[in-house]
Amino acid sequence: MRCLVALPAVAVPSRGSHPNLKPRRRSTLVAILGSCRCGRRHLLGASSAAGLLHLVNPPCLAAPAIDPAVMLERVHPARPGWYEKLYATAMDKGMRSYEAEIAQYKSNLFSQLSVAGENILELGVGTGPNLKYYASADGVNVTGVDPNMYMEEYSRAAANSAGLPQSNFTFRRGVAEALPAEDDSMDAVIGTLVLCSVKDTDMALREIKGVLKPGGLYLFIEHVAAADGSFLQFVQGALDPLQQFVADGCHLTRKTAENIKEAGFSSLSLNAVRLSSAYIVSPHVYGVAYK
Repeated sequence: MRCLVALPAVAVPSRGSHPNLKPRRRSTLVAILGSCRCGRRHLLGASSAAGLLHLVNPPCLAAPAIDPAVMLERVHPARPGWYEKLYATAMDKGMRSYEAEIAQYKSNLFSQLSVAGENILELGVGTGPNLKYYASADGVNVTGVDPNMYMEEYSRAAANSAGLPQSNFTFRRGVAEALPAEDDSMDAVIGTLVLCSVKDTDMALREIKGVLKPGGLYLFIEHVAAADGSFLQFVQGALDPLQQFVADGCHLTRKTAENIKEAGFSSLSLNAVRLSSAYIVSPHVYGVAYK
Protein backbone atom coordinates (compact mmCIF):
# COMPACT_ATOMS: atom_id res chain seq x y z
CA MET A 1 0.00 0.00 0.00
CA ARG A 2 1.10 3.55 -0.66
CA CYS A 3 1.28 6.66 1.49
CA LEU A 4 -2.08 8.30 1.97
CA VAL A 5 -1.19 11.95 1.44
CA ALA A 6 -4.51 13.67 0.88
CA LEU A 7 -4.59 14.55 4.60
CA PRO A 8 -1.41 16.18 5.95
CA ALA A 9 -0.52 13.79 8.75
CA VAL A 10 -1.65 10.48 7.31
CA ALA A 11 0.35 8.29 4.96
CA VAL A 12 -0.17 4.68 3.95
CA PRO A 13 2.53 2.75 2.02
CA SER A 14 2.83 -0.73 0.43
CA ARG A 15 4.89 -3.90 0.26
CA GLY A 16 4.77 -7.63 -1.07
CA SER A 17 5.01 -11.79 -1.00
CA HIS A 18 3.51 -15.21 -1.98
CA PRO A 19 3.63 -18.53 -0.11
CA ASN A 20 3.74 -20.74 -3.20
CA LEU A 21 6.98 -19.36 -4.54
CA LYS A 22 10.24 -21.04 -3.72
CA PRO A 23 12.39 -19.07 -1.24
CA ARG A 24 15.22 -17.24 -2.95
CA ARG A 25 18.70 -16.79 -1.54
CA ARG A 26 19.41 -13.13 -1.04
CA SER A 27 22.29 -11.36 0.72
CA THR A 28 20.07 -9.93 3.45
CA LEU A 29 22.83 -10.04 6.04
CA VAL A 30 25.43 -8.23 4.00
CA ALA A 31 26.28 -5.82 6.76
CA ILE A 32 27.46 -8.60 9.08
CA LEU A 33 28.56 -11.34 6.71
CA GLY A 34 31.92 -11.70 5.03
CA SER A 35 32.43 -13.11 1.53
CA CYS A 36 34.36 -16.20 0.52
CA ARG A 37 35.90 -17.20 -2.79
CA CYS A 38 32.87 -19.13 -3.95
CA GLY A 39 30.85 -15.93 -3.91
CA ARG A 40 28.41 -16.80 -1.13
CA ARG A 41 28.36 -15.19 2.31
CA HIS A 42 29.66 -16.71 5.51
CA LEU A 43 30.24 -15.68 9.08
CA LEU A 44 33.21 -16.79 11.17
CA GLY A 45 32.81 -16.82 14.93
CA ALA A 46 35.20 -14.43 16.64
CA SER A 47 36.31 -17.08 19.11
CA SER A 48 37.45 -19.47 16.38
CA ALA A 49 38.65 -16.96 13.79
CA ALA A 50 42.30 -17.10 14.85
CA GLY A 51 42.42 -20.86 14.39
CA LEU A 52 41.06 -20.58 10.87
CA LEU A 53 43.42 -17.94 9.56
CA HIS A 54 45.73 -20.54 8.03
CA LEU A 55 42.95 -21.88 5.80
CA VAL A 56 43.19 -20.60 2.26
CA ASN A 57 39.61 -21.48 1.27
CA PRO A 58 37.37 -21.63 4.34
CA PRO A 59 34.04 -23.45 3.89
CA CYS A 60 31.16 -21.28 2.76
CA LEU A 61 27.96 -20.97 4.73
CA ALA A 62 25.27 -19.64 2.38
CA ALA A 63 22.95 -16.96 3.66
CA PRO A 64 19.62 -18.46 4.79
CA ALA A 65 16.86 -18.56 2.19
CA ILE A 66 14.20 -15.87 2.39
CA ASP A 67 10.65 -17.18 2.49
CA PRO A 68 8.36 -14.40 1.21
CA ALA A 69 5.42 -15.68 3.28
CA VAL A 70 7.47 -15.73 6.47
CA MET A 71 8.83 -12.25 5.80
CA LEU A 72 5.32 -10.97 5.11
CA GLU A 73 4.12 -12.16 8.50
CA ARG A 74 7.25 -10.82 10.19
CA VAL A 75 7.11 -7.26 8.87
CA HIS A 76 3.39 -6.93 8.15
CA PRO A 77 1.42 -9.22 10.49
CA ALA A 78 -2.19 -9.82 9.52
CA ARG A 79 -4.50 -6.95 10.45
CA PRO A 80 -8.24 -7.30 11.10
CA GLY A 81 -10.15 -7.56 7.84
CA TRP A 82 -12.25 -4.47 8.56
CA TYR A 83 -9.08 -2.41 9.11
CA GLU A 84 -7.41 -3.44 5.85
CA LYS A 85 -10.64 -2.97 3.91
CA LEU A 86 -11.07 0.51 5.40
CA TYR A 87 -7.48 1.33 4.47
CA ALA A 88 -8.02 0.25 0.88
CA THR A 89 -11.16 2.40 0.66
CA ALA A 90 -9.32 5.37 2.16
CA MET A 91 -6.56 4.96 -0.41
CA ASP A 92 -9.08 4.89 -3.22
CA LYS A 93 -10.93 7.99 -2.05
CA GLY A 94 -8.20 9.98 -0.28
CA MET A 95 -5.44 10.18 -2.88
CA ARG A 96 -7.26 11.95 -5.69
CA SER A 97 -5.93 15.48 -5.13
CA TYR A 98 -2.42 14.13 -4.74
CA GLU A 99 -2.66 12.03 -7.92
CA ALA A 100 -3.94 15.07 -9.84
CA GLU A 101 -0.92 17.15 -8.78
CA ILE A 102 1.68 14.43 -9.35
CA ALA A 103 0.21 13.35 -12.70
CA GLN A 104 2.59 15.32 -14.92
CA TYR A 105 5.64 14.06 -13.04
CA LYS A 106 4.42 10.49 -13.33
CA SER A 107 3.69 10.91 -17.01
CA ASN A 108 7.24 12.15 -17.65
CA LEU A 109 8.74 9.39 -15.50
CA PHE A 110 6.84 6.52 -17.06
CA SER A 111 7.48 7.82 -20.57
CA GLN A 112 11.05 6.57 -20.06
CA LEU A 113 9.76 3.02 -19.70
CA SER A 114 9.35 0.87 -22.81
CA VAL A 115 7.19 -1.97 -21.52
CA ALA A 116 5.78 -3.71 -24.59
CA GLY A 117 6.17 -7.45 -24.06
CA GLU A 118 8.04 -6.98 -20.79
CA ASN A 119 7.60 -8.16 -17.20
CA ILE A 120 6.90 -5.39 -14.69
CA LEU A 121 6.69 -5.69 -10.91
CA GLU A 122 4.94 -2.86 -9.12
CA LEU A 123 5.85 -2.78 -5.46
CA GLY A 124 3.08 -1.37 -3.32
CA VAL A 125 0.59 -1.47 -6.16
CA GLY A 126 -2.20 -0.30 -3.83
CA THR A 127 -5.31 0.71 -5.76
CA GLY A 128 -3.35 0.79 -9.02
CA PRO A 129 -3.08 4.54 -9.78
CA ASN A 130 0.13 4.02 -11.80
CA LEU A 131 -1.24 1.38 -14.14
CA LYS A 132 -2.84 3.91 -16.50
CA TYR A 133 0.63 5.30 -17.29
CA TYR A 134 2.20 2.10 -18.59
CA ALA A 135 -0.10 -0.94 -18.60
CA SER A 136 -1.71 -0.38 -22.00
CA ALA A 137 1.38 -1.49 -23.93
CA ASP A 138 1.01 -4.67 -25.97
CA GLY A 139 2.07 -7.86 -24.22
CA VAL A 140 3.09 -6.26 -20.93
CA ASN A 141 2.80 -8.55 -17.89
CA VAL A 142 2.33 -6.85 -14.52
CA THR A 143 2.82 -8.34 -11.07
CA GLY A 144 1.28 -6.11 -8.42
CA VAL A 145 2.65 -6.68 -4.92
CA ASP A 146 0.94 -5.45 -1.76
CA PRO A 147 0.47 -6.81 1.77
CA ASN A 148 -3.18 -5.73 1.88
CA MET A 149 -5.41 -8.33 0.23
CA TYR A 150 -8.20 -5.78 -0.25
CA MET A 151 -6.05 -3.82 -2.69
CA GLU A 152 -6.51 -6.58 -5.25
CA GLU A 153 -10.06 -5.61 -6.16
CA TYR A 154 -9.08 -1.97 -6.75
CA SER A 155 -5.87 -2.74 -8.62
CA ARG A 156 -7.61 -5.24 -10.91
CA ALA A 157 -10.23 -2.63 -11.72
CA ALA A 158 -7.46 -0.12 -12.49
CA ALA A 159 -5.72 -2.67 -14.72
CA ASN A 160 -8.94 -3.25 -16.59
CA SER A 161 -9.45 0.51 -17.06
CA ALA A 162 -5.89 0.78 -18.39
CA GLY A 163 -6.63 -1.87 -21.01
CA LEU A 164 -4.48 -4.56 -19.42
CA PRO A 165 -6.00 -8.05 -19.90
CA GLN A 166 -6.73 -9.75 -16.59
CA SER A 167 -4.59 -12.67 -17.74
CA ASN A 168 -1.62 -10.28 -17.84
CA PHE A 169 -2.11 -9.01 -14.29
CA THR A 170 -1.11 -10.96 -11.19
CA PHE A 171 -1.72 -9.74 -7.65
CA ARG A 172 0.49 -11.15 -4.89
CA ARG A 173 0.54 -10.37 -1.21
CA GLY A 174 4.02 -9.60 -0.01
CA VAL A 175 6.56 -7.12 1.29
CA ALA A 176 9.59 -5.38 -0.18
CA GLU A 177 12.03 -7.19 2.08
CA ALA A 178 11.30 -10.51 0.31
CA LEU A 179 9.72 -9.94 -3.07
CA PRO A 180 7.61 -12.80 -4.48
CA ALA A 181 9.55 -13.05 -7.74
CA GLU A 182 12.54 -14.96 -9.03
CA ASP A 183 15.99 -13.43 -9.39
CA ASP A 184 16.69 -11.67 -12.70
CA SER A 185 13.07 -12.07 -13.80
CA MET A 186 11.78 -8.49 -14.14
CA ASP A 187 12.47 -5.92 -16.83
CA ALA A 188 11.35 -3.13 -14.50
CA VAL A 189 10.32 -2.55 -10.90
CA ILE A 190 8.06 0.37 -10.01
CA GLY A 191 7.63 1.78 -6.52
CA THR A 192 5.84 5.00 -5.56
CA LEU A 193 5.46 6.04 -1.92
CA VAL A 194 6.70 2.69 -0.64
CA LEU A 195 10.17 2.93 0.93
CA CYS A 196 8.92 5.30 3.63
CA SER A 197 7.23 2.38 5.36
CA VAL A 198 9.37 -0.69 4.81
CA LYS A 199 11.14 -2.12 7.85
CA ASP A 200 14.55 -2.18 6.18
CA THR A 201 15.16 0.21 3.28
CA ASP A 202 18.51 -1.26 2.27
CA MET A 203 17.13 -4.81 2.27
CA ALA A 204 14.21 -3.68 0.12
CA LEU A 205 16.58 -2.08 -2.40
CA ARG A 206 18.68 -5.26 -2.53
CA GLU A 207 15.51 -7.21 -3.28
CA ILE A 208 14.59 -4.78 -6.05
CA LYS A 209 18.02 -5.16 -7.61
CA GLY A 210 17.84 -8.92 -7.18
CA VAL A 211 14.62 -9.44 -9.13
CA LEU A 212 15.66 -7.07 -11.94
CA LYS A 213 17.29 -8.45 -15.05
CA PRO A 214 20.72 -7.03 -15.91
CA GLY A 215 20.08 -3.57 -17.32
CA GLY A 216 16.58 -3.51 -15.81
CA LEU A 217 14.99 -0.27 -14.59
CA TYR A 218 13.79 0.78 -11.14
CA LEU A 219 11.35 3.71 -11.36
CA PHE A 220 10.52 5.44 -8.09
CA ILE A 221 8.76 8.36 -6.44
CA GLU A 222 9.30 8.71 -2.68
CA HIS A 223 8.74 11.38 -0.05
CA VAL A 224 11.82 12.20 2.01
CA ALA A 225 12.91 14.31 4.95
CA ALA A 226 12.97 18.09 4.50
CA ALA A 227 16.26 19.98 4.39
CA ASP A 228 18.38 19.91 7.55
CA GLY A 229 17.62 22.83 9.84
CA SER A 230 14.35 23.76 8.13
CA PHE A 231 11.09 24.35 9.97
CA LEU A 232 9.48 21.51 8.03
CA GLN A 233 12.19 19.13 9.20
CA PHE A 234 11.37 20.14 12.79
CA VAL A 235 7.67 19.49 12.20
CA GLN A 236 8.38 16.13 10.57
CA GLY A 237 10.58 15.10 13.51
CA ALA A 238 7.86 16.01 15.98
CA LEU A 239 5.13 14.15 14.08
CA ASP A 240 7.18 11.14 13.01
CA PRO A 241 6.28 8.82 15.94
CA LEU A 242 2.57 9.59 15.50
CA GLN A 243 2.85 9.12 11.75
CA GLN A 244 4.38 5.69 12.17
CA PHE A 245 1.58 4.70 14.53
CA VAL A 246 -1.39 5.89 12.47
CA ALA A 247 0.04 5.33 8.98
CA ASP A 248 1.23 1.74 9.04
CA GLY A 249 4.87 2.47 9.78
CA CYS A 250 5.35 5.43 7.43
CA HIS A 251 8.41 7.53 8.35
CA LEU A 252 8.53 11.25 7.70
CA THR A 253 12.27 11.67 8.29
CA ARG A 254 13.91 9.09 6.06
CA LYS A 255 16.63 10.20 3.64
CA THR A 256 15.61 7.67 1.03
CA ALA A 257 17.53 9.38 -1.78
CA GLU A 258 20.76 8.56 0.03
CA ASN A 259 19.75 4.90 0.33
CA ILE A 260 19.04 4.70 -3.39
CA LYS A 261 22.35 6.40 -4.24
CA GLU A 262 24.23 3.87 -2.12
CA ALA A 263 22.35 0.79 -3.36
CA GLY A 264 24.87 0.02 -6.09
CA PHE A 265 22.82 0.67 -9.23
CA SER A 266 24.93 1.09 -12.35
CA SER A 267 23.44 4.52 -13.08
CA LEU A 268 20.87 6.80 -11.49
CA SER A 269 18.78 9.79 -12.54
CA LEU A 270 17.43 11.64 -9.49
CA ASN A 271 15.13 14.69 -9.28
CA ALA A 272 13.31 16.53 -6.48
CA VAL A 273 9.94 18.30 -6.27
CA ARG A 274 7.66 19.79 -3.63
CA LEU A 275 3.89 19.27 -3.79
CA SER A 276 1.30 21.56 -2.23
CA SER A 277 -1.12 18.67 -1.62
CA ALA A 278 1.47 16.78 0.42
CA TYR A 279 3.05 19.36 2.72
CA ILE A 280 3.99 17.07 5.62
CA VAL A 281 5.14 14.23 3.37
CA SER A 282 7.32 16.52 1.30
CA PRO A 283 9.68 17.00 -0.50
CA HIS A 284 9.60 14.14 -3.02
CA VAL A 285 12.39 12.53 -5.00
CA TYR A 286 11.79 10.66 -8.24
CA GLY A 287 13.85 9.08 -10.95
CA VAL A 288 15.17 5.98 -12.68
CA ALA A 289 17.93 3.61 -11.56
CA TYR A 290 19.51 0.98 -13.81
CA LYS A 291 20.79 -2.38 -12.56
